[in-house]
Amino acid sequence: MADEVTIRVVRSFKEIASAEWGELTGASRSAPGYNPFTSFAFLSSVEESGSATAETGWMGHHLLLEEERRLIGAIPCYLKSHSQGEYVFDHGWADAFHRAGGSYYPKLQASIPFTPATGPRLLVRQGEDVGRVQSLLAQGLEQVCRELGTSSAHVTFLPQGELPALKGAGFLQRTDQQFHFINRGYADHEAFLAELSSSKRKNLRKERRNALENGISIDWLTGSDLTEEIWDQFFRFYIDTGSRKWGRPYLTRQFYSLVGERMPDDILLVMAKRDGRYVAGAINFIGSDALYGRHWGCAEDHPFLHFEVCYHQAIDFALHRGLARVEAGAQGEHKLARGYEPVTTHSAHFIAHPGLRRAVADYLEHEQREVAQIGEYLGEHTPFRKGERQPREGEEFDG
Repeated sequence: MADEVTIRVVRSFKEIASAEWGELTGASRSAPGYNPFTSFAFLSSVEESGSATAETGWMGHHLLLEEERRLIGAIPCYLKSHSQGEYVFDHGWADAFHRAGGSYYPKLQASIPFTPATGPRLLVRQGEDVGRVQSLLAQGLEQVCRELGTSSAHVTFLPQGELPALKGAGFLQRTDQQFHFINRGYADHEAFLAELSSSKRKNLRKERRNALENGISIDWLTGSDLTEEIWDQFFRFYIDTGSRKWGRPYLTRQFYSLVGERMPDDILLVMAKRDGRYVAGAINFIGSDALYGRHWGCAEDHPFLHFEVCYHQAIDFALHRGLARVEAGAQGEHKLARGYEPVTTHSAHFIAHPGLRRAVADYLEHEQREVAQIGEYLGEHTPFRKGERQPREGEEFDG
């Protein structure tokens, strides 16, 4: 670390000025590349609501890079006592290290709690030398890992452009797969469907009709629509689904009140109504160029309603707003048939113990080949008409 540059670790966003953080992330959706999950509003809310705290295994350990007492970079980071809520799975590494007599936890996790969405992790103040600051942050994270004596440091769902700095600091690269809808200038949902094969187009139209049978209608709620009464209704859906899926839902009721107050225009609730009451809903967050789907829940089961609320309506909204893509969360090959395409995601991992590092590096080498092969296979089985869809100017197809 250069003499004039220091790394400072803080435990809470209460120790960070929101205006200074905004210089690193962009203060609103009007800023190019704005990501709602790295915003001060989101990260402070997930902390203050009791969702990500030391008691839940997410102790704040945020790295601030300062030059002459001026904040020039940061990493949102947590000291973790488990591997829950991360969506990049390292349980096998932890088990292997434990069997060998090591202690995998605590570990450092540079990520957005409970959020499998790609976004900046090595945050750089506007006007600074991006490459220099990213390299200093990566070195600082490795240094803090060693000083704390933790087993490892993990940077998950980072942009590919941040990998060189982390690999230069000794981090190992890992890849995985998600499914995103890519907006290629479609005028509306019908224009998008026109690019699909005839059978797929017919199936999706039928699916959407069937989802809205039984008198179901859809509302888009954002901004001032997000009242406490609405949050109460959505939270009941979230608790019901989360309890069955994870055992214990990660986010508290207060979290929704806080983000509803602090970033209402960055939130879209897609709510399904029947007989005058809401029966299902999904929460999405809105960035400068993307819609990010997060949680879904329901009070009644209806065929295809999950697909309508989570995927088709997200595409409708993205096209309405002119957003470039929809990121619909982790995993889910069922998204492929609905026009979502395979996209590679990235993470980086520093393993302090030489023996564990060798074992993980060998595992990742094989895993990356497998992820690439699966991505290539899935890319050949999208619902788009074969041979009729070509990259637009400046666009490259992945895989």
